[in-house]
Amino acid sequence: MNGGRDVARAVDALRRGWPVEIGGMTFLAIETADEEGLRAFDGVAPADLLISGNRAVTLKLANQRDGVPTGPVRVERAPWIDLAGATAIADPALDLKTPLKGPFRTVPLAPHEHGEAALRLARLAGLLPALFIGGEAEGAVKVAADDIMAVAQSASLRIASRATLPTRFSDKGEIVAFRSEGDAAEHVALLIGSPAGEPPLVRLHSECLTGDVLRSLKCDCGPQLGDALEAIAASGWGILLYLRQEGRGIGLVNKLRAYSLQDQGFDTVDANIRLGFGDDERDFTVAARMLQLLSQTEIRLLTNNPRKVAGLEAEGIRVAARVPLQSGGNPHNRDYLDTKRRRSGHQL
Repeated sequence: MNGGRDVARAVDALRRGWPVEIGGMTFLAIETADEEGLRAFDGVAPADLLISGNRAVTLKLANQRDGVPTGPVRVERAPWIDLAGATAIADPALDLKTPLKGPFRTVPLAPHEHGEAALRLARLAGLLPALFIGGEAEGAVKVAADDIMAVAQSASLRIASRATLPTRFSDKGEIVAFRSEGDAAEHVALLIGSPAGEPPLVRLHSECLTGDVLRSLKCDCGPQLGDALEAIAASGWGILLYLRQEGRGIGLVNKLRAYSLQDQGFDTVDANIRLGFGDDERDFTVAARMLQLLSQTEIRLLTNNPRKVAGLEAEGIRVAARVPLQSGGNPHNRDYLDTKRRRSGHQL
């Protein structure tokens, strides 16, 4: 319990530009640091940088690294690396606007596990996985590396509220809100129709502000959401799980950075990787726990993504059938859909 709360406090500290301490090592997120905070963190000597292995590859540091190829890399802070310089190093979306300087020199990182935990904490905070490391941090929020690596949003998930919600898809609707300890995001489920003796038709839909609300043509999210609700209503009984996992779990701001990289010619997978994230950072254990709380452990899943099937079944949800969902193709997202098929295994 205390470990989860410590992680939540540390996430909040990073978002606010405050330092955190992990196992005696101090960290300050580059993205949210300001000049005053960095001066205090630097103290008598400039703090080094901690970046992801993927970013280190882009910076041509692969030949200087030891240990895990994709693990954290500590970069010595050269005199010319001020806050703006560190930001340019951290954010690959700025590479064309701010040509990278150098040379860079890596220094040993020990213990390696604390650096890995710091990068994960930044990702949990929705920030770029890039931090200042080793500075002075009076009053830093302390958190254990093991607690960061063990955090699971689904463990404390609970139903917070529910109410009837008629929609244009069906006047027989009920919305259920879920909360979990240490996570400000509130996931929701929309139940449509009534049980009729067969598993409900279920759609896992990850939040997409640009597609769901602004009707972006860069993805197929908006049309998929509408078509899924229509299919569930037509089936007579089903559930939409609306998961607050924007941008495949990297958050809205980082998704927009990924869009910028796509404008530069990178596909959606490479854009996420260059930002220091995985291809897909979503946690489908949250969806499984939501279904369990709704007493639905056998479903028909409306999806083109085999990872969703595997993720749910690994958590004890039986997927009796996978139902394809084909919608939302247009000239603007043709390459995006092709990448999902070729590189992410979507059955389109």
